[in-house]
This record gives sequence, C-alpha cells and structure tokens, in this order.
Amino acid sequence: MSVGGNIRKYREMKNFTKEELALKARMGINTLESYESNERTPELDTILKISTVLDIPASELMEFHEDDDSPIDHELENLIKDIGVKRTKLILKKARDFSEQDVLRAMNLLYDLNQQKK
Repeated sequence: MSVGGNIRKYREMKNFTKEELALKARMGINTLESYESNERTPELDTILKISTVLDIPASELMEFHEDDDSPIDHELENLIKDIGVKRTKLILKKARDFSEQDVLRAMNLLYDLNQQKK
C-alpha cells in the first residue's frame, strides 16, 4: 500500500474525517485528498505531522504492505525512475546500515539543508 493509502487507512482506523485530520495536521483538505489519492507525495515533515496526529509511528505511513498486487508499489517505481537505479541502489544499500530512527533523522537534516538553499 502506498503512503496515501496508508494515510487513508490509519485515518479511517482512528475514525477521523478528512476534515478533522486536515485541521489537526494544519493542512488544506485538498492537500490531504491529493495525498490519499496518490496524486502527490507528502514531504517528510508532513508525514511526521500526520503520524503525530494519528498517534502512529511515521514508519507505518511509509511502510509497503504486501496486500498490493505488485511486488513494488507504484510510488517506489516512480521514485526509482526519478532518481535512477544507480542512486536508488546506493541509498538503499546505505540505509541497511542504519536504524529507522537514524534514517528519519538524516532525512530531516537533508530536508533542512534543502530548505536553507531556497
């Protein structure tokens, strides 16, 4: 299941409406709908906000679930195409050496560096 599918699944499990989650996560309802429909992929800081509101680990929103028909979900396929197979392999090989928490911290640092460039 994609990030958007996971957001929808956990929102429904917590009995939140789209409006409630959008308000609590401080985003527009159209933005939330675009995430849930996989039209857009949320940034890491947005995933962290949503996971806090839903009271679940961020990793649960980013986790691939085997109930999909494809062994690799559509979002992952697009990411591989966007950054290339070589960079994808490099990132994934390095990610094996770190805990999930370390990877999230590293992603936050990269996000902050990117924001400083802008």
